Amino acid sequence: MQIRTPAVAGMFYPKTQQELRSTIKDCFLHNFGPGKLPPLPDGKNIIGVICPHAGYMYSGPIAAYSYYAISSLKPDLVIIIGPNHWGIGCNIAAMKDGLWRTPLGDVEVDTDAAVEINKATKNIELDFFSHTRDHSLEVQIPMLQEIYSHKFKILPIILIDQSYSAATNIGTSISKIAKNRKTVVIGSSDFTHYEENEFAHKQDKSLIEPILEMDVNEFYNILQKNQISACGYGAIASTIIACKELGATRGTLEKYATSGDVTGERSSVVGYASIIFS
Repeated sequence: MQIRTPAVAGMFYPKTQQELRSTIKDCFLHNFGPGKLPPLPDGKNIIGVICPHAGYMYSGPIAAYSYYAISSLKPDLVIIIGPNHWGIGCNIAAMKDGLWRTPLGDVEVDTDAAVEINKATKNIELDFFSHTRDHSLEVQIPMLQEIYSHKFKILPIILIDQSYSAATNIGTSISKIAKNRKTVVIGSSDFTHYEENEFAHKQDKSLIEPILEMDVNEFYNILQKNQISACGYGAIASTIIACKELGATRGTLEKYATSGDVTGERSSVVGYASIIFS
């Protein structure tokens, strides 16, 4: 069985189990976090979320909002979609089988779901190598391990192709396989990159509006018109489409902040948003 070993442990998050658990706890209790520890007492009917994927010291508190919101759910399958920053491997790749290892242990890839989604669309290839170096999916998994005590499986999907047509294809295919399972969908993306703080807030506000309306056409229009540097835009769009087809009617912004808001260094920031679909 193939094991996807950590690529960014010790960089984006701590590499020891004890320190990682402590860091995740701090994300939830942080001034920019939800201020309370999971699980959420009253579970919401949440189908999917948008989550940032920077180092925990920057985006962890914002990501904690999405994880707090889904913490009382008990999904059998978590589908995680993110951008392929390295551009290696296939244009769109899921993992067929194996284990995804973090300092908190191993999570099993859902082979049945991978085979099903590959049959639903040949655009999603089954490839291990595509997943070996990137952080966009990896940083989500320790958070999931920490909020869920039950056994769950993952279906990681990583994207080089983030076009509108690809997102439509991915989102529709996800909805088909998710209908037969207790599933949560996670779209992994940061927002504006390396702009001044006030400008980043303005840019990201304009892009978040169509996300909350679940309007993918307008999302791509604003993305291109305002030249917004959200790295996982295809992951966001795929998540919107999947959640909409699975019955979600609205998005809710749980938290938005930039790295500058968190650290105080506001001259060149990255934007982060935690959004839920229900």
